[in-house]
Amino acid sequence: MTRHKMAYDGVLLSCVIEELRSKILNRRIDKVYQPEKDEIYLHIRSRDEELKLLLSASANHPRIHLTRSTKPNPLTPPMFCMLLRKHLTGGRIVDIVQPQMERIAEILIESTNELGDLAIKRLIIEIMGRHSNIILVDEDGKIIDSIKHVNESMSRVRQVLPGLVYSPPPAQDKRNPLSETPESFKDLLKSMPTNKKVENVLLNNYMGISPTTAFEIVYRALGDKPIGPQELSEQQLEALCRSFMAFFDEVKNKQFSPTMLKDETGYPLDIFPFVYQQYPASMLERYSSVSEMLEAFYSERDRLERLQQRTSYLSKLLKANLERCQKKLALQLEELQQAKEADKFRLWGELLTANAHSIPKGLKEVSLVNYYDPNGSTITIPLDEKKSPIQNAQEYFKKYSKAKNSLDKVSKQIEESREEIDYLEALLESLEKCTEESDVEEVYQELAEQGYIKKTTKEKRQAPAPSKPHHFISSDGFDIFVGKNNYQNDRLTLKTASANDIWLHTKNIPGSHVIIKTGGRPIPENTLVEAALLAAYFSKGRNSSNVPVDYCPRKNVKKPSGAKPGMVIYEGYNTIYVTPSEEKIQNIRKVN
Repeated sequence: MTRHKMAYDGVLLSCVIEELRSKILNRRIDKVYQPEKDEIYLHIRSRDEELKLLLSASANHPRIHLTRSTKPNPLTPPMFCMLLRKHLTGGRIVDIVQPQMERIAEILIESTNELGDLAIKRLIIEIMGRHSNIILVDEDGKIIDSIKHVNESMSRVRQVLPGLVYSPPPAQDKRNPLSETPESFKDLLKSMPTNKKVENVLLNNYMGISPTTAFEIVYRALGDKPIGPQELSEQQLEALCRSFMAFFDEVKNKQFSPTMLKDETGYPLDIFPFVYQQYPASMLERYSSVSEMLEAFYSERDRLERLQQRTSYLSKLLKANLERCQKKLALQLEELQQAKEADKFRLWGELLTANAHSIPKGLKEVSLVNYYDPNGSTITIPLDEKKSPIQNAQEYFKKYSKAKNSLDKVSKQIEESREEIDYLEALLESLEKCTEESDVEEVYQELAEQGYIKKTTKEKRQAPAPSKPHHFISSDGFDIFVGKNNYQNDRLTLKTASANDIWLHTKNIPGSHVIIKTGGRPIPENTLVEAALLAAYFSKGRNSSNVPVDYCPRKNVKKPSGAKPGMVIYEGYNTIYVTPSEEKIQNIRKVN
């Protein structure tokens, strides 16, 4: 079941506003900051603690909630920030309202106007995807300013500009679910065509309902079987009506229970104002504060988005360099093939020299007996018709000399190209294993050090704190560590591991260094297999069967002088063959 389109709907906003009313009502605004072009932070004075209210009009994650996070502020505050400071600093929050069930929150702030009189201004946040906005409105209902200006060229329906009278977003002719009666609800369902699902009827006809909330109301009454309004029996219609009314009674009575939906890895999928029964209890985590839940949800989403963007940039860079190396290798192999023809050029030159007296000038080719061949075979030699036989012979001797000299050079270049391809593929593999920004930053630093990224003189990057490898515990209780990138691999193998720890790596396949901490004890077969599975899983051979994994004592592993990060040589090893799978890896206990 995949229904993760809840995010921030009108019901969840009701939950947030209820918490804000209990926390910041009658408090004064102490400071105003604008760290991002579409985000405002209000620092609110409190006897017990400093409260920060975040208002975000970002296209991806618009929201309002209390926060503990901080962001660096620009040296020069944006104009909208300066304007809010002028109008709101020292102002008292007298009310927070939500018009009907819209995704709009209005913060009413009492402050002095230009004449020195107390007046009520409204700071309005409209949570509407890419149309989200934060708008300051004066006591006469006129817009003082907004974080996003909307002119006529952007919208003919509604402009948001200083001096205009504020008007809310156009109504969509939807009903307020808080005002619905059982009779009007049932009448609506009976008037709908059969070809519509019941949850879509709720979604399209009531304010503040997301697809997930609409489905939850239906699920509580009818389960997850799709059904149309005209297919409902009287008993089902009654059950659906009771579910709808009970759900919004909880909203009216502020009986919220903020809940986050997570997948099996702990990744946040969705946020709800209540425990949504359509999902297994094991996927739901309840919070005592909706702001804490929103903070956890969006901070993790933001972190993963930044991670994905950073990873995507480096992945494109690595793939471009891989393509360059592969093209270069193809040309070098072609050159090698030509270099291998050196003896042929020498033979042609000698045959032309020996037969020069009998070859007339102006021929495009000539067939001569190969006197080196015991069978006396004939060889056809291409000629430059503008040159004499001796001149043609001299050209072939030059080609022979050049090919002979380049053979060793090209062979070395090919070896270097193949090593670079292996290195880049290993980096690409390690990039796919990054789970933290510090992991990605280390890959960036490595690419910069190896010359794949050009640093500008203005660029000042702080050296990243060392990232941590994966940590598993085998079924026999042994610690197993798995490197995520080349820097980690080097630290893990060359610094963390002891001489008698066991080192593992896939044979001739880019992948992680894996260390079994022995503590001086012999390693059981089960632990060795589990470590080999991890080495195979965290390698380019992840989706292969019978993956060869070499293992040996750590003391048998050496890093050659001048070798690239992650590159080592080893001796005195054995090989084990394993077939990795997601299920097998999940059975190995992970610490971090």
